Amino acid sequence: MPAIEAEGIFKVFGKGSTSAASRLRDGTTSRDALRTEGLTAAVIDASFTVEPGEIFVIMGLSGSGKSTVLRTVNGLLEPTAGAMRIDGDDITKMSRKQLRAVRREKISMVFQHFALFPHRTVGENAAYGLEVQGLNRSDREKQAAEALHMVGLDDWGGSLPGQLSGGMRQRVGLARALAAGTDIMLMDEAFSALDPLIRREMQDQLVELQNRLDKTILFITHDLNEAMRLGDKIAMMRDGEIVQIGTAEQILNDPANDYVAQFVQDVDRTRILTAASVMELPVAVLGSELGPRVAHKLMRENQVSSLFVVGRDKSLRGLVYESEVASAVRERSDKIDKILHRDVFTVGPDTLLADLFIDSAKHTTPLPVVDDVGRLLGVIPRVTLLNALGNPAGQTESETETT
Repeated sequence: MPAIEAEGIFKVFGKGSTSAASRLRDGTTSRDALRTEGLTAAVIDASFTVEPGEIFVIMGLSGSGKSTVLRTVNGLLEPTAGAMRIDGDDITKMSRKQLRAVRREKISMVFQHFALFPHRTVGENAAYGLEVQGLNRSDREKQAAEALHMVGLDDWGGSLPGQLSGGMRQRVGLARALAAGTDIMLMDEAFSALDPLIRREMQDQLVELQNRLDKTILFITHDLNEAMRLGDKIAMMRDGEIVQIGTAEQILNDPANDYVAQFVQDVDRTRILTAASVMELPVAVLGSELGPRVAHKLMRENQVSSLFVVGRDKSLRGLVYESEVASAVRERSDKIDKILHRDVFTVGPDTLLADLFIDSAKHTTPLPVVDDVGRLLGVIPRVTLLNALGNPAGQTESETETT
């Protein structure tokens, strides 16, 4: 079951909003036409699911509707039409009491401008959500201290927010959300008020915490690089509509329309694409039980100067070179082990392209990509790596050749 499920969400502000949402759904009116009636269509037919433990990023420029969508998730705004489900329960059909319970027990928020109480200590701010839940003082102080430890603020519990830097205050906001113990965290432009260096540190910390805690996070941002760095999946919004949902690699490599393509054209692809996204199947591999004659035949047929050697379970055993294979054939050797180079440099499927260029330059053979138990998944020839760097999003190889 999805942790969050939005189905056909519309949010129209102004008198006659319900009728306007129906007309939008039927296609008998448009967002621009509604403006002439004094109505604002902030969200139009938004549908998406967020799986448990996933970081789902909604990305768009100012006025795209992303923050409005977020506010419908925790019931701060009631959708004009559509269903919003939390763990399968439609919050649009809940009473105020039920909705308060969902906010208290299942959802916590991290805001752009920290939203800390200036006259409460850091520890008291971190424990605020637990206080609202009715937890006794000793237990909430203990949980708040644990949350502050997670974000690196162990020694600041007795300080006031005004004594902290902007980055530290945002850590308090994050600690407050963590201390609440909810499975779902909503983060509305949480890092956008921070300077670039601190922002990067907070992104790193969020990824690290997510790896440990496996929260479900709905993250709102206008920064595409931030979206692609954090999101397991990304929803791109424009003028109230979701125009594409996908992984960073899907959006970068296969933009849904010209708007998305223009948006991603200046993204540093080497910081988004991974080895898994560009690797190829090897032209040929040699089974470890086979000998130099088979290796020599494979090399001639496929016009390669080296072969990776794999076991029956696809585990990478090593590498053989053409000159040494030819010598073994002349010497009538039937063993591959004598010429097998076992010390082969490998990369993991999640390695960023930015981290592959130096290694690719050092090795004449393609870089082998292996999983965590050493099985060969694919290879990355140098030309493939360079092509991935230079191929703009959405452009085919033939298009690249003619430009």
